[in-house]
Amino acid sequence: MLDVLGAGFEPETLELGSDDEGRVVATLVRHRSGHAGGRAVLYVHGLADYFFQLHLAGFFVDQGWDFYALDLRKHGRSLLSHQTPNFMRDVSDYFPDIDRAVELIRERDGHHTLVINAHSTGGLITPIWAEARKGDHVIDGLILNSPFFELNEPWVVRRPIADAISALAPLAPRVTVKPGLDPAYVKSLHVDFGGEWNFNLAWKPVDGFPVRAAMIRAFRTAQEKVQAGLTIDVPILVGASGLSPGAHGSAAAARTADVILNVADIVQWSGGLGADVRVLRFEHAVHDLVLSRSDVRARVFTAYGSWLREVVTSQIH
Repeated sequence: MLDVLGAGFEPETLELGSDDEGRVVATLVRHRSGHAGGRAVLYVHGLADYFFQLHLAGFFVDQGWDFYALDLRKHGRSLLSHQTPNFMRDVSDYFPDIDRAVELIRERDGHHTLVINAHSTGGLITPIWAEARKGDHVIDGLILNSPFFELNEPWVVRRPIADAISALAPLAPRVTVKPGLDPAYVKSLHVDFGGEWNFNLAWKPVDGFPVRAAMIRAFRTAQEKVQAGLTIDVPILVGASGLSPGAHGSAAAARTADVILNVADIVQWSGGLGADVRVLRFEHAVHDLVLSRSDVRARVFTAYGSWLREVVTSQIH
């Protein structure tokens, strides 16, 4: 079957049983390097997102790593007509998606080295998963691209609002608490609005998807675990923009800063992920670092490549 990205990308539907809405699937997309030597990267996207970054796959393949991307349940390729987009009750809902992908990459496809590269909400989910799988030796490193370690709201309202929504969640898990996301960011990216990137606006909408009460509760539960400190037993690289202009940035700011998250929160909480954490800031980077302008993403990819060679590969060999 041909993937939406065209030749060289192989999609595979992962059947994950059912939940209270019915059938659940995830989608694993594979792009082979031809000379990986048993090394692979698994990419995990963020909220209201999916894998479309051809150049990200190209970077890893050029470095000699087979590339895989996982569209999580109820996102992108995996969103089914009967499902509430992006809905989950706990980040552990995604553990079977990641477990199955890792199993296929390692056991079926025979990779002895695996690094996870995760963005935003994916960068919150995967550290919690890695902590739960600690000691199982299923991954060899984490690259986190602007991980979602805190809600981007003023402190004076952040905790009371999150607590109130979390209390509501068991009673009305699907009630909408936020109609969507600030459109400035996605508009800054998409070719239809003068951006550089072409992606499916049904899967990554300008306004995002409604955020539900159970999702806020799940985010806060996971963030509290991160903020209490984890002991992940593999090396971690965390990347963030050099600037956040605030919770609601302009279209102009969205092209040179992180208008989705507060980078100070990312930096603050990254150090407690494990014993081997490197945090890098990239001036003029946007929320998804690899969608920044060409000179910035070149610096991001240089940093990724250096870290893979110096830290991951050297520790394995």
